[in-house]
Amino acid sequence: MRFIALLRGINVGGNTMIKMAELKAVFEECGFENVVTYINSGNLAFDSDKISENTITNELESAIENMFGKHIPVMVREQPHVHTILDGNPFAGQFGSHKEMHVLFMKDEMFADRQRQLMDNQSVDDRFVIIGREIYCHLKLGVADSLLGKGFIEKKLKVSVTARNWRTVEKLAIL
Repeated sequence: MRFIALLRGINVGGNTMIKMAELKAVFEECGFENVVTYINSGNLAFDSDKISENTITNELESAIENMFGKHIPVMVREQPHVHTILDGNPFAGQFGSHKEMHVLFMKDEMFADRQRQLMDNQSVDDRFVIIGREIYCHLKLGVADSLLGKGFIEKKLKVSVTARNWRTVEKLAIL
């Protein structure tokens, strides 16, 4: 089975710098095959005969912490699920640029009270739809001044996410 791993917060703004070649080596040491990286922000595709995303996540987080001395949250999805994400975009046709459209990947589904809180705080320029373990974000004015850019989801709602723009999600489907 082909999987996608999304590492949270690496190689962004000079914090938690990890070379992608070193990450690829960690994945290969874990026994994953056909490991491919995409851009320098913690996107990897790989093959594994392990069928549990949780098992893979735990193994990767442990291996990364052992190698780099840092706990890095990892979100894992079966690659076919990325196609489902693309096909299920509730904002399809409503954004002019991939820079407006983002997907937030969570480890677990968001609790209902936090979902309501997010939905209550959206605006015409910051729209969200939560489907399973993903949050679709249509940010008309970009990330910087959005709820996402202000850290609302992680700081206020206490939900750990890793974000990818639409172009990256499209690429993940074919890695």
